[in-house]
Amino acid sequence: MEQIDFVITWVDGDDPAWQAEKNRCLPERQDNGVTDNRFREWRLLRYWFRGVETYAPWVHHIYFVTWGHIPPWLHTAHPKMTVVNHRDYIPEAYLPTFNSNVIELFLHRIPGLAEHFVLFNDDMFLTAPTRPEDFFVQGLPCESAILQVLNSFVPSDVFPHAMLNNMAIINSKFDKKEVLRQNWRKFYTPRYGNYLIGTLLLSPFRYFSSFRDLHLPTSHRKSTFAEVWDYAEEELLRCARQRFRSRDDVTHWLMKWWNLCQGTFVPRSAKWGRCFELGLDSEVYSAISGQKYHAICLNDSLEQLDFEETRRRLQREFDVILPRRSGFERY
Repeated sequence: MEQIDFVITWVDGDDPAWQAEKNRCLPERQDNGVTDNRFREWRLLRYWFRGVETYAPWVHHIYFVTWGHIPPWLHTAHPKMTVVNHRDYIPEAYLPTFNSNVIELFLHRIPGLAEHFVLFNDDMFLTAPTRPEDFFVQGLPCESAILQVLNSFVPSDVFPHAMLNNMAIINSKFDKKEVLRQNWRKFYTPRYGNYLIGTLLLSPFRYFSSFRDLHLPTSHRKSTFAEVWDYAEEELLRCARQRFRSRDDVTHWLMKWWNLCQGTFVPRSAKWGRCFELGLDSEVYSAISGQKYHAICLNDSLEQLDFEETRRRLQREFDVILPRRSGFERY
């Protein structure tokens, strides 16, 4: 079995030093790429480490990526973990950055990182036992190839622009008709459930509009990052110059979608995990304590949210399945 590393990116939005640097860099024009909910600290990070230790003890190494702040309780000398500062792998010309897309696009430059790694945002958690084969099979990333239409409901939302930039690169490189012809077994599989209907309906159109992302931990290969950087360096560097999320961004999903179009992936059930919109989906609480999914994402998309009550309820549910301190916690 190949070595599989985990990478988690984390920001402490309550850190005064980080806040001061962020405020010095704020652009004159501000949109939803700089809103406070993008950086809120939910104080749930302990459960990420507990989940990994309990449900993925097979992981080779963990890379904890941070602006520089470290939780006081974190056991930084743990032999299976390395703390990575942004300056350890992002070129100085693009620092400081508060753009998660920039932080993720350079991950392949982390010293010592294995070829096969899984990227977690700090809102993604393991909530049931996993196997290496949930993430990679014979060296290929496990993923769900689901077509969808790109759309937007908020004119100021920068996110659809990043998706459009991703797809412009994808469509410039790949012929949709050939991709679907060569990999039809991977695109038209019942593992995707009802999502397969959308793929069937969108298949006749000439270009890819978008792929549905299930907002779950992403299996990556460093070699794919290098290949995409070689092909689209200009577009990626344009993103790297943006200190905050912007309309010029591309995302690490580009690397994932590159694999889909190359056929270098293994189809995974769309029910393996689930993304929940905090404040909109109350099922999240029972899903955690009931261990309904292997992995979940707690998407913090609402600016107006009863933050403290939601945080307390989430903590209570995590305590049901992960009550014991992990080896990554000093206290």
